[in-house]
Amino acid sequence: MRQPADRLAALARAVYGVIAWSAFLVVALPLVALVAILPGESRRRAATRHAARLTLAVMAARPRVSGLQHLPAAPCIVVANHASYLDGMVLSAALPPRFGFVIKREMTRVPLAHFLLRRIGSQFVERFDTRRGAADARRILALAESRHSLAFFPEGTFRSEPGLRRFHSGAFAAAVRGDLPVVPVVIRGTRRMLAAGQLLPQPGQIEVIVKPAVRHNGADDAVEALRTSCRASILSDLPEPDLAAQHP
Repeated sequence: MRQPADRLAALARAVYGVIAWSAFLVVALPLVALVAILPGESRRRAATRHAARLTLAVMAARPRVSGLQHLPAAPCIVVANHASYLDGMVLSAALPPRFGFVIKREMTRVPLAHFLLRRIGSQFVERFDTRRGAADARRILALAESRHSLAFFPEGTFRSEPGLRRFHSGAFAAAVRGDLPVVPVVIRGTRRMLAAGQLLPQPGQIEVIVKPAVRHNGADDAVEALRTSCRASILSDLPEPDLAAQHP
């Protein structure tokens, strides 16, 4: 039987979760209307960044960001670990608004989210249909070759199990094709706040660590070398296990 203190703590977490979702809706719905009419992708991205910062501030979860000096002023690729639905909002709040996000195509099934993400220049990638996935990959490579700044979650998805999963190669192939540096980014704390399958967010602290950029070596194995280096860089500051090493 729960003690009164446990029941009170559970109630406090539930109240926080409801307030957090309410704050998200109060900010997100006007944002969707704003990006529908706001001209220019850069303006829409800036508005989305401000909205993400406001939402996280109301949730008392404003991320502590370090290492922004490692982010090149020139176009680049950002790769980050993925632990929660909060990660996209956290990266939007932390990064300059010049980045377009590369997102799994399943998000197109969420109408408002799809509309907002499309209006800020996000790119959707098919993970299960080989032919469509190949077409999406070619489009991403062409954007990188045109030297667009892109942000990826190279694990592709997330689970409730703590740990860094295997990285897909798309972000690193795009970096090699566009001759762009890759900036590893570590996101900490979001899994604890809103893990996969969790209904209500929980109070927590979020940290974003921008690591030094990695450049490809021009060798035949440049894509694999980039993937390995960036993954090792993220693991060095991520207090979670290496799931790829445990389950190759």
